Amino acid sequence: MSTASHRAGDAAKRQVHLVAHFPGVNSATVWSDPASGSQIDFASFRHFAQTAERGLFDYVFLAEGLRLREHGGRIHDLDVAGRPATLAVITAMAAVTRSIGVVGTLTSTFNEPYELARQLATIDHLSGGRVGWNVVTSPDAFHGGNFRRGGFLPYAERYTRAEEFVALAKELWNSWDADAVLADRAAGRFIDPERVRAVHHSGPQFTVSATSTVPRSPQGFPVIVQAGDSPAGRDFAAANAEIIFSRHTSFAEGQAFYRDVKGRLPGVGRSEDSLLILPGASFALGDTDGDARERAREISLAQTSPQTAIAWVEAIWGHELPGLDPDGALPESEPSAGAQRQGQVSTQVADRVARAAQLRDRARREGLTLRELVAAETASHTFVGSPSSVAAQIDRAVQERASDGFVLVPHLTPGGLDEFVDRVVPLLQERGVFRTGYDADPETGAGPTLRRTLGLPRPPHVPWRAPAEPAPAAEAEPRAEVLA
Repeated sequence: MSTASHRAGDAAKRQVHLVAHFPGVNSATVWSDPASGSQIDFASFRHFAQTAERGLFDYVFLAEGLRLREHGGRIHDLDVAGRPATLAVITAMAAVTRSIGVVGTLTSTFNEPYELARQLATIDHLSGGRVGWNVVTSPDAFHGGNFRRGGFLPYAERYTRAEEFVALAKELWNSWDADAVLADRAAGRFIDPERVRAVHHSGPQFTVSATSTVPRSPQGFPVIVQAGDSPAGRDFAAANAEIIFSRHTSFAEGQAFYRDVKGRLPGVGRSEDSLLILPGASFALGDTDGDARERAREISLAQTSPQTAIAWVEAIWGHELPGLDPDGALPESEPSAGAQRQGQVSTQVADRVARAAQLRDRARREGLTLRELVAAETASHTFVGSPSSVAAQIDRAVQERASDGFVLVPHLTPGGLDEFVDRVVPLLQERGVFRTGYDADPETGAGPTLRRTLGLPRPPHVPWRAPAEPAPAAEAEPRAEVLA
């Protein structure tokens, strides 16, 4: 049964959107597990993408790491796996799949609009319109050092640049009259040059005069994803994004975030269903809820290596703690005052002393070692339970508007998604809230674009007309010749 007929039969039920996040640049991945694979071998990306497509997910999502993390001047142990370039990977994943979308994280701070818009439009064509762009900002000197731009962009300006960047990219993607170009091709005619217009843009961040080399893609242009959570980030998302990758995974926080962001849409002329909110989520499955809780505890501890635990505590204390035992107690000394050094593993702390006291209290009450405490604080899982329990939790979140679905982050690469696809997806389908197949284009029979899969409209092409020819200037009076 197709997605369309499935939805028609369950019109009263909101449909669940599922995204698969390749867990390559975060501490969620358990690299020490014997089942863990490489983060740079293409076999890992192929297995993960094809598993997500077998599970009928909306898209595969890839993060981007522009610099290896450091702590105390040393490269953090989690990053020895490497951080491959996003554009290359999503291109390769699109080549080994047929229907699922591919979305990459790419910064608006250290890229240029024309170049990135051209690259994304190209991949969108090659994939049949299945590409999305997660727009992020990278304001700090730590990342900027790799681009010779350390500290060049003040924090407050990052969304100003991002908004102008996205607007300019859309202008470039819209600069071809796609329908007229297709008509010319179908009739065997050369493309009328008037179907393509140059883009002349001058703004506070960019001055560009360019002609796009790539026509509009089958879905118009790539789907825009955004993950900002600050007031500026929420405003940016309401004005520009079509998907928000949210961090609000708890039910109550999810509902509050959902109401806040969706409530901003009417102010910018948008409807509720023009923007999807998809929080990141981890999971631990078991035959029973009790089995799942035990498995979640084991996974959390495995995700917290001794080095990770020490780095996390040192980031809170604000200085190095030589000789700290990860399987011992928290340090007895008090934290330092002031901000942490640039480049350290990031942990935002408003009051270090108060936070240390809070951690000591929890460790004492629950009888936790330093590493167990860090695991409990940082590696909790969103969905823990039997497959039926997890399916019910996901369904409730979507029906009661805590989200429109979830971006799932498994703890193993590349096989961590397999169990969810095999055991949870069929139960969501039985509930009538998840597709049983991808919808092909009814007119062309071609595979679905990402927008079609997401239920998002194809952005209309804004017709462009060549400017009217200026009226000829009046002929000037002949000047008298000056004779020497």
